Amino acid sequence: MVAGKTLKSILVSCGARLATFDIKELRDLMEYDELGLDALGDRKTALFIITSDTDNTFDFVTAMVVSQLFNILCTKADDEYGGRLPVHVRCLLDEVANIKIPNLQRLISVFRSREISACLVVQAQSQLKAIYKDNADTITGNCDSTLFLGGKEKTTLKEISETLGKETIDTYNTSETRSNQNSYGLNYQKLGKELMSQDELAVMDGGKCILQVRGVRPFLSDKYDITKHPNYKYLSDYDKKNTFDIERCLKRRKPIVKKNEVFDCYKIDLPQETAEKTKQEQEEI
Repeated sequence: MVAGKTLKSILVSCGARLATFDIKELRDLMEYDELGLDALGDRKTALFIITSDTDNTFDFVTAMVVSQLFNILCTKADDEYGGRLPVHVRCLLDEVANIKIPNLQRLISVFRSREISACLVVQAQSQLKAIYKDNADTITGNCDSTLFLGGKEKTTLKEISETLGKETIDTYNTSETRSNQNSYGLNYQKLGKELMSQDELAVMDGGKCILQVRGVRPFLSDKYDITKHPNYKYLSDYDKKNTFDIERCLKRRKPIVKKNEVFDCYKIDLPQETAEKTKQEQEEI
């Protein structure tokens, strides 16, 4: 009786975990590998992973891909290239707090020596603590550079203010006592003051940012004007014609076969009507 209940409990748990695989499109996505994650460190490649920022149903897929990417490239760097990839792999992980990458606190401390780096973009540091708990400090501690673009979250403001350190200021007080015999006093002191207090950080100019690099004193800088970049003309913000059309890309996508991969080729005789329809669809694409 107990064994039967245990089995049912296991089946229910498995069913709940694998419920998303009832979606045919997800099963098709997982059916075969076309990403070639192991080749990212061999040549210059751009891989874009775009997910919904409001629906977390498929966040586990993104987390799985990123985790596998780090593990595969670290293994390849050690086994084939003596510990360093020939082409540096940089991962720009925007809104990284929306997904929980397995074992990130360990990976981020070891993949740097393999020519792999990660830029973690979050709205506030409290997001990392909510997802990674006690490991959040380990993750941020392994980041050599911190770029603060502004914000109001108290935890972030406090940590940034403490990291900036203090400056020395001179203060002096004057006193005057009026009586039959007037007396005057002047007192000089040196005090420590936060370089930027929390309230100053909260109202920092939106066109400014603070960059902290390991081994270098933090500095206040102007944000870069992206419209002045020489490649700005290729963005959709400059011209709507540059907008990436994912549907068009999927229609013209060709089957991916790895180099030296053995495969079977079949010749299929289609009815005349079907063949003409297929040819017409290809011409439209």
